[in-house]
Amino acid sequence: MWYVYFLRCADNSLYAGITTSLERRLYEHNECNKKAAKYTRVRRPVTLVYAEPQLNRQEASRREYQLKQLSKQNKEQLVSQYFHSSDSHK
Repeated sequence: MWYVYFLRCADNSLYAGITTSLERRLYEHNECNKKAAKYTRVRRPVTLVYAEPQLNRQEASRREYQLKQLSKQNKEQLVSQYFHSSDSHK
């Protein structure tokens, strides 16, 4: 299973990426200088604010591209909806 995700950076910006392990990737973005994205290394700490499962890498990459095309407002709306839906599952 692949995931498309958004991270909230310390400067309040959003970073989009794909991974097979959200936990590992979040750790890498926050702790590893070699494996973290250049963008997130200087904007730590980062927190996971959105995740969406995809069947394979190709689908994840396609969806990541779509999400990156969204306006900042639409990205924030997605994140907000994600938080509200995950709150209702608790």
